Parts: sequence; structure tokens; C-alpha cells
Amino acid sequence: MSVVLEQKQGLIAGDGLLPVKMAQYAKENGFDVVAISLSSDNYKQLKKYCSKVYSFCPGEALKIEKVLKEEGIKQLTFLGKVSKTLILKRPKFDSKAIDFIKRAVRLNDDKVMLMLIEELENIGITILDQTLFIKNLMIPSGVLGSVQPTQAQVDDVNYGYWLAKETGKLDIGQSVVIKDKMIMAVEAIEGTDKCIRRGAKIAKKNARIIKVAKPSQDKRFDIPAIGLRTLKTMKKYKADLIAVEAGETIIVDKEEVIKFANRHGIVVMAV
Repeated sequence: MSVVLEQKQGLIAGDGLLPVKMAQYAKENGFDVVAISLSSDNYKQLKKYCSKVYSFCPGEALKIEKVLKEEGIKQLTFLGKVSKTLILKRPKFDSKAIDFIKRAVRLNDDKVMLMLIEELENIGITILDQTLFIKNLMIPSGVLGSVQPTQAQVDDVNYGYWLAKETGKLDIGQSVVIKDKMIMAVEAIEGTDKCIRRGAKIAKKNARIIKVAKPSQDKRFDIPAIGLRTLKTMKKYKADLIAVEAGETIIVDKEEVIKFANRHGIVVMAV
């Protein structure tokens, strides 16, 4: 069933360029975007495309809810990384956020997000498919750029793809690092870039990264994404290939990614 979009759209913005891209494309198509920024790294860029940008810490649940109600937000998109390592750092959480964490049976990604979505639905807000405004950023099947994979790399991709899907079933993470059919690292709470760093350091060189959607991926959150920062991490630690799931992965700054990959001999492919 297709969604009838409201002219006024809400955006919960984490790290990176994805929230900015969503706001840009939404504005270009006549939508008014109100953003709640949970990160300082893209705040200025969001202001270019949003009618209003509020800045809060992730633990300020009461303030965030108040703004959503006052702005009359009925539809909301989550985009950008908000690391769960914040919980370990014990930032300032308000009473609503503390209650939310106490009620969570497990603090894995899916459980947390589904609870959060339920909370928002209870106040009349619908959470939209993350790709709705940025479908043009989804990666089609094939090799991007001019660097073609070797048979050894393809063998690692096949193994890594299966492994990543299996870990995804358990909601552990979306990425794995493989070398010569051996597991170097499996993504957990640290996120993809730190997983690459950990696994590639063990491999020394020629590590292969495979990133996929979870088998039961909810498109309202946690859609896999890669960008130039991912490739720069790979170069720094001498990884030579990244493979993602075709049609299920977002690529940010595609032209820059391809140029960087070609220049440094990195294979970028979607399977």
C-alpha cells in the first residue's frame, strides 16, 4: 500500500550525509522538513535544507517528544548513525529515556528501534521507510568502478555474504571482514568502520568487507549504507574489497566513492 505523504516531514538525524541527502531531496520535491539533529557533524548542512533544525542529545526524550508535538509532525524518518555505545558512556538521560531503557528486555538494534517506533506511534506519528526520499542512492547489482574482483576475492565474498546473513538473523551486525576464507571480524556494537579497522588490522592486508541487510530487515531503520568514509578506512588498513547487497544498500557520495576506489585499487561491488 502506497503512503500518502504529508507536506511537512520530520527527520531524526544521526551522523553523516544521509540525513542531509534526505532533507535536500525532500525540499527539492516541495516538502517542508523539520529536523531533530542528534549529531553536531551535519548540523550546518541540515540548516540549508530544513525549515527548522533542533539540536538535542539522544537521551533528551522528553524535549524531542515535545518538539514533535508542537511542530505537528505526523510522519518521521530516521536517518544517520546513532551509536548505542552512548549507553556505555552514560550520557545524561532524562526520566523518559531512563524508563525506556529499563523496559527494554534486550538493547540490540531491532528491539530498541521497534520499541521507539511503538512509542512514537502512540502519539500519532508514523515512521516512514528510510529509502522513501533517497531511492536513487540504492546500489544496483554489479561492480562499481573499474577495479574487477579476482576469483579469490569472489570466494571470500560468497563466504562472507552467507556469514553476514547468519549474523544478521541474530541481530548482531550487518558486516563481516574476511580474508582467505577466514573470519577476521564480525560487526557488533562498534559499527562498520571500527569493525573494518579491527578485522583489517588482523589481516594485515587484503581484507574483504561484506555488508548486507538483515534477513528480516525493517526498512524503517538500519538500512545498510556505505560512503567515502568507509573507503578511506579501508585504504588506511589495506583492505581491498567491499561487497554489499544489491538493491538493499544505500551508497552516499557515489561518484567520489568510485573515483577513490579506482585510484586506490579497491573493488566495490553489489551482489
